Amino acid sequence: MDSANKVVGSTVSSSNKPNWKLKSVVIAALTLLTSSQSILIVWSKRAGKYEYSVTTANFSVEALKCALSLAALFRIWKTEGVNENNRLSTSFDEVSVYPIPAALYLIKNLLQYYIFAYVDAPAYQILKNLNIITTGVLYRLILKRKLSQFQWTAFFFLFAGCTTTQLNSSSDHVLQTSLPGWLMAVVMALLSGFAGVYTEAIIKKRPSRNINVQNFWLYIFGMLFNIIAIFIQDFDAVVNNGFFHGYTFITVCMILNHALSGIAVSMVMKFADNIVKVYATSVAMLLTGIVSVFLFGFNISLAFFLGTTVVSVSVYQYYIGSSAKLQAMSAQIRTERV
Repeated sequence: MDSANKVVGSTVSSSNKPNWKLKSVVIAALTLLTSSQSILIVWSKRAGKYEYSVTTANFSVEALKCALSLAALFRIWKTEGVNENNRLSTSFDEVSVYPIPAALYLIKNLLQYYIFAYVDAPAYQILKNLNIITTGVLYRLILKRKLSQFQWTAFFFLFAGCTTTQLNSSSDHVLQTSLPGWLMAVVMALLSGFAGVYTEAIIKKRPSRNINVQNFWLYIFGMLFNIIAIFIQDFDAVVNNGFFHGYTFITVCMILNHALSGIAVSMVMKFADNIVKVYATSVAMLLTGIVSVFLFGFNISLAFFLGTTVVSVSVYQYYIGSSAKLQAMSAQIRTERV
């Protein structure tokens, strides 16, 4: 019990003394990457459609993330040497669990290109917060984690906020986003939530394993599945026009953005905390809306502003509920020790 108390105490003391400069850089990077993600996808279109192959773009993202993981491993091998926890060699039992989340991420990542036929960049930025609900519910069902009352209430407000942003008073349709757009958003949220929970379960099954090794194998399977997607969907186009046909500077920026976003989230987990993700998400929603005004002529309505505010508060409430639960556990440990 003393050791558990020391762990909690060390965690609290370390979080109370953050490197504010590094934390500020992480916040700025995550906010910029998050807000520009949907903007770059929409901006990469030409005359309302993608001139490049979305499957090759998705493959390029996975390949870049795999390269970044390898680069991080080379740095670790150079400083710490190769050991059992950071070597790439593995067993079939360990590597056989990665195809499932890799396949889920493939479908989710490809859907995010097609959802923009039904939603604009600001709406997408709002609706993708639905994955908080699916992730929370799946945590409860799969990992048996209990959610606080604050978190369950946050789910209600989150859904209400997402709906409010889509209210349309200027036409006969109640919502701006059509049914296919909502269905795609829900499917993406389910895929993202299940893949995230499954991946976390894999990582925590062997916590001593270096995260870059685990990411490497996840991205390897992601590349393999993307190759299959290229053969199924864009084989003729790639053979006739080339792998990088239709790529522009914006397309390259979009690929870099998607790859670096994963690195930024890892940096948040290592050098900051969950509240950073809350602020980054909230600010990103507003930034996406403001930038879309100038780039795409987006109109920030009262419904969008109020809905964004409700979503921001609900996201904050969800993570506050999680923090409150952690503090309660810490208090229980201290009480049991006494």
